[in-house]
Amino acid sequence: MTYRAAVVLAAVLLYAPAHAQSPPPSSSSPRPPAAAGLDPRIEKLVASISEQRLRQLLEKLVSFGTRNTLSDASSPTRGIGAARQWIFDELKRTSPRLQVSFDTYTIPQGRRITREVELRNVMAVLPGKSPRRIYVSGHYDSMNLGARGQLAGNTREPADGRGAPQEVVRPGAEAQAPGEPAAPAADPQQRPNQDYDIDAPGANDDGSGTVLSMELARVFAESGIEFDATLVFMTVAGEEQGLVGAGAYARKARAENVPIQAWFNNDIVGGSVGGDGITDGASIRLYSIGPEDSPSRSLAQFTRRIAAQYVPSHRVRLLARSDRFSRGGDHSALNAQGFAAIGFRESRENYSKQHGPDDTIDGVDFRYLSQNARVNAAAMATLALAPPPPGVTTATGMPTIDRRPSGYDAHLRWTASQGAAGYRVFWRNAWAPEWEHELYVGNVTEYVFPHANIDDWVFGVASVDAA
Repeated sequence: MTYRAAVVLAAVLLYAPAHAQSPPPSSSSPRPPAAAGLDPRIEKLVASISEQRLRQLLEKLVSFGTRNTLSDASSPTRGIGAARQWIFDELKRTSPRLQVSFDTYTIPQGRRITREVELRNVMAVLPGKSPRRIYVSGHYDSMNLGARGQLAGNTREPADGRGAPQEVVRPGAEAQAPGEPAAPAADPQQRPNQDYDIDAPGANDDGSGTVLSMELARVFAESGIEFDATLVFMTVAGEEQGLVGAGAYARKARAENVPIQAWFNNDIVGGSVGGDGITDGASIRLYSIGPEDSPSRSLAQFTRRIAAQYVPSHRVRLLARSDRFSRGGDHSALNAQGFAAIGFRESRENYSKQHGPDDTIDGVDFRYLSQNARVNAAAMATLALAPPPPGVTTATGMPTIDRRPSGYDAHLRWTASQGAAGYRVFWRNAWAPEWEHELYVGNVTEYVFPHANIDDWVFGVASVDAA
């Protein structure tokens, strides 16, 4: 029997701050733990992603002219209404295994919503054996600010660190210090006589993330694999008006206690050539909100580790911030509700094409987009096939670790995970950013590192299945 490490090292459930003297000393250049072996099912799934289908999907999506949240919703051929109906129908056609629905909200008039509007996210659910959910998303709405395009209209990185979208920032505006009043900014969504029905192709922002999510829905549904986790493929609306669709869903999910284990958001992930002419088709940026052992930060580390195994030619660049400078994305709305959510961004952006008429399909590198899809697929599949994570905290949130039996040991305890064949303990020096060591400890629910100081080390526990 062989064992496959099967749990995200990214959830707070897996983390217990601790220390040890007996674990091996850390190296000067810590590396992620070694792979436990590749799963042929995941290898096949990752290889099934099609550049051609990504192109076909994006060509159709762009053909609707505009997908502005406030554009015409009644035309069968143009505008956001036609686009969302096509996404719904396409996902429905993909596989009978997918449960496709609209996630609908009535959004009142506000600062960036200039009239009451019906907003619809499109969801495709692939049921698993357990209720825990893993999401992948992209936003299908688009925007054309004309000459005012580029960086205008984005939310700034929150000063409070909680992932809540804050005020609009003008192009080139400096971020103010926490607590400092913001300079007034004219909202580009409230320009007099703005035409929301003008062309806004949004091929890269965020047609790329939308078709990535749709292609993963096909690949996972057609794989024939019965996953432990339930998988949700979501295309979101209202992102350009301030994360409206993602925020509405996140608040509902929190109120209804939806068991979201992980959320992979993809926004502007199709371009390999930056506005400065620099090309990078071999890496993807991955943003995650802190602190260092937050569920989101841990999910990002897990994703890089898995991507290195299944997509070794494509580098995941971890960035320890919620998103790009003075900008935000739908994952931030999930972070604000306490969910583990991370954001993928292409490595080299072309700001001049964003939020304008020039965000066309010729700016998308489909080989690069397919590699980014494979990174998402590998991490999602590994999580979805895994047993649930073990519990390592009490009902009050305290880590289940102590100094017994001698008073100078590291005594780790956890609750059993249904379906787990055993457990693997990871640890690192409390200063190190990533796991440095790992040890398979068998099918037990406690382990002792003798003569260990739990003030100097951080421990994690992962459930593993038999493969």
